Amino acid sequence: MSWDADKLRSLFDLLIEKDIAEFEHEDEGARVRVVRGKIAVATPSVVAAPQTVAHAHAAPAGSAPIDSDVVEVTSPFVGTFYRSPSPDAPSFVDVGSMVRPGQTLCIIEAMKLMNEIESDVSGTIIEVCAQNGKAVEFGQKLFRIKKA
Repeated sequence: MSWDADKLRSLFDLLIEKDIAEFEHEDEGARVRVVRGKIAVATPSVVAAPQTVAHAHAAPAGSAPIDSDVVEVTSPFVGTFYRSPSPDAPSFVDVGSMVRPGQTLCIIEAMKLMNEIESDVSGTIIEVCAQNGKAVEFGQKLFRIKKA
């Protein structure tokens, strides 16, 4: 059995509807384990995606000149980018905001799960690269942080 996005979405909807806290299934070498609040998918071709993700990496070689004091925070998966916890709430961070490790920068909604993206470094937000409410791709730059 292959685990495409539609099958996983249907599975998550059912688990939420039935209020199931934990589920595990293995078939034809593919294994899916869901614990309420977290996703753990393990197959030879699928990477686990925890709900709270700290994901800050320097720009890859061959891109624009690298400033070793600037960290680019990238999206760990495909989803919808949100700058605040709700439409009427203030943004988690703005350009000029001071951040610390573990501080929430944004939320990415993927398959109806809200995933908090956290900073790995202390520093100042120098750029917000994604647009609120818009789709983001895996590896897409979300923020640039000048390390303190």
